[in-house]
Amino acid sequence: MRRWKNLYYSFPVQLLVLHLRSNLLLLGLWGLMALFFSGALGRKLGLQYLFLDPEYLGQVNFLSFYFVGLAMGSFYMSWNLTTYLLSAHHFPFLASLARPFTKFVLNNLLLPLAFLGSYLAVAVYFQRYYGGMGLADILMNVLGLLVGILSLVSLYSLYFQFTNHDISHYQPEKLVNPIAPGHRQVDLDYIKLDRTRWKVSLYLNEALQPRLVRSVAHYDSRLLMLIFKQNHLNALILQLLSMLLLLSLGYLIDRPAFRIPAGASIFILASLATAIVGALTYWFSEWRATVLLLSLLVVNYITRFDAFSYHNRAYGMDYQVEPAAYTLEKLQSICGSEQIGADKDATIEILENWRQRATPNRAQKPKLVVLCVSGGGLKSAIWTTRVVQVADSLLEGQLLGHTVLITGASGGMIGMAYLRELLLRQQAGQEAGLYRREHIDNISKDLLNSIAFTIVSNDLLLPWSVFDYGGYNYPKDRGYIFEQQLNENTGYILDKTIGDYREAERQALIPMLFITPSIINDARRLVISPQGVSYMMVPPIGQNDPTKVEVDAVDFGWMFERQNAANLRMLTALRMNATYPYVLPNVMLPSRPEVEVMDAGFLDNYGIATAARFVQVFREWIMENTSGVVLLQISSTQKAEQIAPSRGRGVVESLFNPLGIAGKIMVIQEFQQDNSLGLLYDLLGEDYFSFIRFLYRPSADNKLEASISFHITEREKEDVLKAIELEENQASLRQLQQLMPLFAQQKARPIGLE
Repeated sequence: MRRWKNLYYSFPVQLLVLHLRSNLLLLGLWGLMALFFSGALGRKLGLQYLFLDPEYLGQVNFLSFYFVGLAMGSFYMSWNLTTYLLSAHHFPFLASLARPFTKFVLNNLLLPLAFLGSYLAVAVYFQRYYGGMGLADILMNVLGLLVGILSLVSLYSLYFQFTNHDISHYQPEKLVNPIAPGHRQVDLDYIKLDRTRWKVSLYLNEALQPRLVRSVAHYDSRLLMLIFKQNHLNALILQLLSMLLLLSLGYLIDRPAFRIPAGASIFILASLATAIVGALTYWFSEWRATVLLLSLLVVNYITRFDAFSYHNRAYGMDYQVEPAAYTLEKLQSICGSEQIGADKDATIEILENWRQRATPNRAQKPKLVVLCVSGGGLKSAIWTTRVVQVADSLLEGQLLGHTVLITGASGGMIGMAYLRELLLRQQAGQEAGLYRREHIDNISKDLLNSIAFTIVSNDLLLPWSVFDYGGYNYPKDRGYIFEQQLNENTGYILDKTIGDYREAERQALIPMLFITPSIINDARRLVISPQGVSYMMVPPIGQNDPTKVEVDAVDFGWMFERQNAANLRMLTALRMNATYPYVLPNVMLPSRPEVEVMDAGFLDNYGIATAARFVQVFREWIMENTSGVVLLQISSTQKAEQIAPSRGRGVVESLFNPLGIAGKIMVIQEFQQDNSLGLLYDLLGEDYFSFIRFLYRPSADNKLEASISFHITEREKEDVLKAIELEENQASLRQLQQLMPLFAQQKARPIGLE
């Protein structure tokens, strides 16, 4: 019984009890990190893989895990510094020991050790099962993590070795009346009494041997306080140095060598959060929640002013001229205007050029193909690229030749923009290798590490570094670094303006590309194209009569013509189309009021609504000049979902039931998509309209679906590529071949890439 009592009153156990009683916010940060790496939170977004499959310079190896280890060590030491700052006065015996902070850290290991053990177990399993790594590689990665942690802890230990003094260093006659930093008043004369202090009977020394706690009642209180004060001051200095280091790294985001793994960035962010929570608790104690709330209100107020805030902008556009008037009156004025007729005539000219290229023999009418690609991060970019490469190869290069329009969201559009640029180069006689595997490897390279690191090192404070594009200056932030990384990954071939594609589209050398981000202000779609597309703003019934229906989309080029819309960077347009909340910044456009845009997936994740409007507008030309429309949908997410039960929930869970429909955006879109498809069947007739879907599903030996993220593992990538061999996708290939009468019938087969 005495043994168990001594164990309970040992310093490690009592520290854990104290944390459970008083430091729940700090414990919550450990829990949040555990939810991330275990996949319990954010698995579909790929957050788990940032910790278990970290990349540095495109590689998962000793060095990438070393950086994660350094950041984890930083989080661990920030936790110790903060809890020491908040808890040391409960344990005055520490002040009588040599190297009190070191002993505190050793006795505060129970929670970090449990976290580290769980992390290593999950990481090893993940690398073995999902990464397919050999034992030697896994051991090297584990070693990298441990060496990183030890490196950071050793640096902290070295600093405290030279700056902290124990009680023998101070002479009583030289003592003044020291006080601890901040407003926390600690009466050690009261706390150090055995009947009032936090009871501890044993502690562990540096050799991890148990030692009895001795009374400190005979020590001068000023002396004990001085010991704590020096440790508090050193903790503050180290945390300030960490913040200065982050600010310095933020200036170097353009250099790939300084873009550390995303998992490391999250641990650094957790370190800062730990320091902030600790500071608020230490200085304001019971008032911390009130102070935090007031601080948020003050920050919200002052950041309304331009001097204390920044907004991400569309690179290439002119923000110095008079902003465009974004009003209901202006939007509705498009109805009945000559602009729609002029834009329709220009697009019909493109369609005529396309028909001439697709079937030089006017006696034959070609199939008009519309490509609709879904969002879904790198998974969707890979899947889209793979499907188009295979299908275009089977059709001897004519799939893209028969494609008039490409539309969709997020990653799928990134993949198609990349392939379209390769097609354009091939049309110009350059060596593009449209079907090469290297293009899939390029489009699947990590984008998330750079974003996460930039958030931590740059965007948490006001970005102060700028860059020039198209003659205008813009702040560098995570939007900028996303484009920079995507540019590097794709060999800089997409570093163009949307206006650079106008003539190639006009001549039908390449398909038209409609990029359709969502407008937050009013839930309309923004249609970005180098061509005039005012006819996309309102259904045909309302194009001549504004009283029939309301405008539900905005022609970007028409709205922002005076703000240099044609100079918009293609990479920026793709980013606007893939702006997942918080991961990338929403773009503010030069209008009054300012138009704010984000991911296209919130309104039209599959591109079907945009395609249906286009077909509806040009129905008469299509019926007269083609043999029918083939709508090719390439989707990276499963369409049908299981129905979740409402019963079996507690009273608290039931309170959120009415809000559940808000989280069904994609399901609602799927119903709307089916409605749009039904409209197209009615408009064209079943003989004139064909719908073919290519769907990614995880293979039988891969239980987890690839994540929706800007990071993808090698195993996930191979699983996505393998999905073309699924029977339903092979059936879609056969159906596609049968719909193209210009080609000999042949059995569809899975093919490799060059």
